[in-house]
Amino acid sequence: MEKFLFRIAKKWIAGDTMAEALKSAIQANKNGMGAIINRLGEHSTSKAQVDKTVLEYLTLVSKLSKYKVSGGISVKPTQVGLARGFGECLNNFGIIAEEASQYNSFVWIDMESSEYTDDTIKVYLSLFEKYERLALAIQANLKRTESDLETLLDKGAKIRLVKGAYRENKSTAYKTRHEVDENYKKLTQMLFIKGNEFGIATHDAKLIDLAINLSEIHQKKFEFQMLKGIRDELKPVLIKSGFSVSEYIPYGTNWLPYSIRRLKERKRNILLLGSSFLHSHRV
Repeated sequence: MEKFLFRIAKKWIAGDTMAEALKSAIQANKNGMGAIINRLGEHSTSKAQVDKTVLEYLTLVSKLSKYKVSGGISVKPTQVGLARGFGECLNNFGIIAEEASQYNSFVWIDMESSEYTDDTIKVYLSLFEKYERLALAIQANLKRTESDLETLLDKGAKIRLVKGAYRENKSTAYKTRHEVDENYKKLTQMLFIKGNEFGIATHDAKLIDLAINLSEIHQKKFEFQMLKGIRDELKPVLIKSGFSVSEYIPYGTNWLPYSIRRLKERKRNILLLGSSFLHSHRV
């Protein structure tokens, strides 16, 4: 089963190494897209592992500059200490954001399961006024997100809107695809009305069309964000239509938990991945 999943995962994961991720990022730039690189891994409780991850992101930021890659990095809070304590995580994000600012690289703070939502938002709000190129992911499947987004937009936050991939209970999250999609639509409208700079991270054609329609009414700085290897046929169409597109590029050996979440997130992802795979292998 794991071998089968790996064959699928290779479509959306750059490889095991930073060098492979940089190669994918350079190719994304050549294709007219920005690159958002994430080192796979989460829930680190060892200080040695946390320190190693921080160092890797610092190295990655310098490599993005060296190879003139347009884009940035995306970091999970529990990769850099949140599972160990808020203060350690805040300090490490400060180190990463400071280094990234020296190279004019963007830093996205990923959102994880709801037990970390409050602290993740606090980390972002503690740093975003100092670092212009710092942004936060929020999840449409969480019932609290509408209220969170109101607060964040009032403060001028930069946002990535995702559907959400973590298992949550009914009191915390919407459980049906329809409910999540409806909330995603509501949050998208909020971003176009009150947002300043944001990412619409979805592969869903109806949600992409909604964003396109809203962009004709509200002139905002935004981009579409999609996983490497998914909707590859749509990305150049959006670019030719004048929209900015960035590709989310994960790498690393810890690919299994991430890939399982991607497949469980929505059954639609399996269909999209299969379609992208067939499209890329046509002769």
